[in-house]
Amino acid sequence: MSAPKILIVEDSMMVRMTVKRTLASVDFEVDEAKDGAEGLSKAQSSSYDLILTDLNMPNMDGLTMIAEIRKLPAYIETPIVMLTTESGEEKKSVGHESGVSAWLVKPFEPDHLIEVVGSMLF
Repeated sequence: MSAPKILIVEDSMMVRMTVKRTLASVDFEVDEAKDGAEGLSKAQSSSYDLILTDLNMPNMDGLTMIAEIRKLPAYIETPIVMLTTESGEEKKSVGHESGVSAWLVKPFEPDHLIEVVGSMLF
């Protein structure tokens, strides 16, 4: 069985590197995008088993990207995890209405990230 393929959409290079290193350490295949527009483009041209995205990004925010990705037949059921500094219930509610599968608040514990991603995939 091939490793699950994950797309990280995050404007902070340091957070992208940390998430990628964390997920690659348990043998997930990881691709990166620096904002929602690039994330949407990658989702349209490739297939991912899970998408992990920030909320606040330049060019296209995470919720807008998720709404567009959810319109793609291949991504109707794909788990999407929001990884953000936003922790308010109103934002979480809007996120879940938009198709967010899980919500993680930064800063995150690497083991918790692996646990959440693993629970979405297996």
